[in-house]
Amino acid sequence: MNLRHLEVFRHVMQTGTVKGAAAVLRISDAAASKLLSTAERRMGLSLFQRAHGRLMPTPEARRLYEDVEQLWHRVERIEALTQSLAKPTSGTLNLAISPSFGVTVVPQAATRLLESMPNLTINVDLLIPHLLMQSLLEGQADIAVSLNQQQHPSVEVIDRMRCGLVCVMPLNHPLVDKKIIRPADLVSHPVVSFPQALDYGLTEGVLFGKFSNLIVRRLNVRSGQTACWFSLAGAGLAIVDAASVVGQAFANLAVRPYRCNARIEVLLLKHKDRPLSLASKQFCNALRSTWKELWTE
Repeated sequence: MNLRHLEVFRHVMQTGTVKGAAAVLRISDAAASKLLSTAERRMGLSLFQRAHGRLMPTPEARRLYEDVEQLWHRVERIEALTQSLAKPTSGTLNLAISPSFGVTVVPQAATRLLESMPNLTINVDLLIPHLLMQSLLEGQADIAVSLNQQQHPSVEVIDRMRCGLVCVMPLNHPLVDKKIIRPADLVSHPVVSFPQALDYGLTEGVLFGKFSNLIVRRLNVRSGQTACWFSLAGAGLAIVDAASVVGQAFANLAVRPYRCNARIEVLLLKHKDRPLSLASKQFCNALRSTWKELWTE
């Protein structure tokens, strides 16, 4: 006897007829009757007696029904558990992200994920490159989102997405009418620099080429967003990654594509020995979609 036989027996007990059980199970009356007969034959028991068009359960059937109901509640809990594992709506997701992504990209992707998983808890740490890698390696983060090109044998790149560089400036800056900014345009204009760009593989030679020694850099900051705030205050132009400004994060700054030899990518990272949870996979999908919507090269 299998669960299908028990299921027919249970519904006959609840509805009082084979026809009622068939309707609940969405099968024909003949199929329900055959299943019930097979169950009785395999158990070697007479489960029902007919009286006035209804099936009256025998004492054995009543005793069996008590255990079948308990079993069915456990089966339903297992079904609910498998559904929650397949389509989770709760749990915890730990993210380690480069500061650039804390402005619009990750907030929008995380919000999108929370709409589909309302009971999920997301913990977000904005970390500089070496701390981001440490968080991933020590298991504090499930997913890392980085512009950093560091490599480690225990870290796996899940995905790579192209990211551009942009030049930001106050709306009244002399270069604001240019559609594209190139290194030659920066000569004679103060530039806000952030040394952390070296962690992204962006040396001054790559960023500024042969004009590197002609460009005035008197202010160094720690992140692309900070460079944007100083540029907004009038400290000068700033060359930052596109993630720092997508989604009109700095509406009062002019943003122009910056053309140079630098190439950077958005990296989705995980520990190679730790499989992704479904929440992690869904976050990665949400991040890809958000990045595609917010930035086009």
